[in-house]
Amino acid sequence: MMEQYSRHVLVCTGGFCSPDRRGRALYALLASLLQREGLLFGPTRVKRGETPCLGVCSAGPIVVVYPEGVWYADVTPELLERIVVEHLKGGKVIEERVFHRLQAE
Repeated sequence: MMEQYSRHVLVCTGGFCSPDRRGRALYALLASLLQREGLLFGPTRVKRGETPCLGVCSAGPIVVVYPEGVWYADVTPELLERIVVEHLKGGKVIEERVFHRLQAE
């Protein structure tokens, strides 16, 4: 049986929203930040994934956090670090940087 994840993070690495490959760089940085913050193993572990497109091509790179359904836009390495420390580890959404939020059923 697969061990549970506390959250799933998707990073858009497509060429339309970040033609300079910023999304790919964020995806690589995410791995080291998750490791640094102790979020790769145990009950708080976070699954990371990449997607070629989230359908928003003007505000990338985009980072999405589930199960909250929170979308962050124009993500920089500095914002990604805040997302990992404050949201993924601390459980607090960075409200002033939320671009979109999926409505709960």
